[in-house]
Amino acid sequence: MFHKIKDVKAMPDYKLQVHFVEGQTKEYSVKDLAETIPAFNQLMEDSSLFESVSVDVGGYGIIWNDDLDLSCDELWDNGKKIDSPFDGLMSMREATEMWGLNESTLRRAIIYGKLIEGIDVHKFGKQWVVVFNSMVREYGEPKAS
Repeated sequence: MFHKIKDVKAMPDYKLQVHFVEGQTKEYSVKDLAETIPAFNQLMEDSSLFESVSVDVGGYGIIWNDDLDLSCDELWDNGKKIDSPFDGLMSMREATEMWGLNESTLRRAIIYGKLIEGIDVHKFGKQWVVVFNSMVREYGEPKAS
């Protein structure tokens, strides 16, 4: 399975909070990485560089500059999961992009009971959210994009 990053935030003590599109959040210690890969020491020496972290184009990694980056797989595999009441929730738009579906397909799935409101999906104002595992159950693993 592939993972895409939605957002990344620099935290105290050289940790990153990484939000993945599939609705999980992980904490990743750059300090641990700097102990094994000397190139990452510059992040420890320059806090403004560390805080400048951003999601790379497409969400397949994060970057600081042309020399320092990390892949989404590294962050997913070696990050520590942060439990949240929002785990596994994603917007309908994110789901359609990940599975290569049209939003009308998901709306029909709700109408026909394939995705059950209150269990698999819920509407907040104008925004629908869907449970990642419900998408996997009904449509299989996300398509690589």
